[in-house]
Amino acid sequence: MCSGSFAKCLGITLIPLAILCVLCNILLFFPGGLVAEDNNHITNEVFYFGGIMGSGVMMIFPALVFLGLKNNDCCGCCGNESCGKRFAMFTSIIFAGVGVLGAGYSFIVSAVAIHNGPKCLYTNGTTDLWTNPFVNGDYLNNHTLWEGCRKPEGIVTWHLTLFSMLLVMGLLQVVLCAIQVVNGLIGAICGDCCGCCGGE
Repeated sequence: MCSGSFAKCLGITLIPLAILCVLCNILLFFPGGLVAEDNNHITNEVFYFGGIMGSGVMMIFPALVFLGLKNNDCCGCCGNESCGKRFAMFTSIIFAGVGVLGAGYSFIVSAVAIHNGPKCLYTNGTTDLWTNPFVNGDYLNNHTLWEGCRKPEGIVTWHLTLFSMLLVMGLLQVVLCAIQVVNGLIGAICGDCCGCCGGE
């Protein structure tokens, strides 16, 4: 398979991942699937826009570049120094780096959000307070702590599910962009259609 065709496959994979990340981040603005009465009832990490900016917008540009590499009219074979295909493959490395940064940002924000837990109306003895009760607690292993969250209903599961999806998709995007860095390097050195290997 030519490196341009392989890059196109990566681009096709990155587009739906980017869309899913944007949707996950948007859903997080609706804690428990409900409209928040106050912005202070939404987890702080949601406003860092890891899924919208990092794994979404910053991933669309690399994906479009990867998709366009296959449509280049140039053959890209070794020995054709006037060909722009090698430069295009080299440029894709830069865009892949942008993708790694964006997806890495989303991954870090998601990991921090999972560690800190969601904001909820928490019952502590006789008082009810909108707070982030899990910052200092190991709520992931102690499900009894979840029962203290009275509103929104099912917020811990909602929070964990969506941020876990962002975490996994961000990691997958990092891996795909890293693969394109290697693919782009091979395409820049050897040309698009395996010219180094004697292929046509």
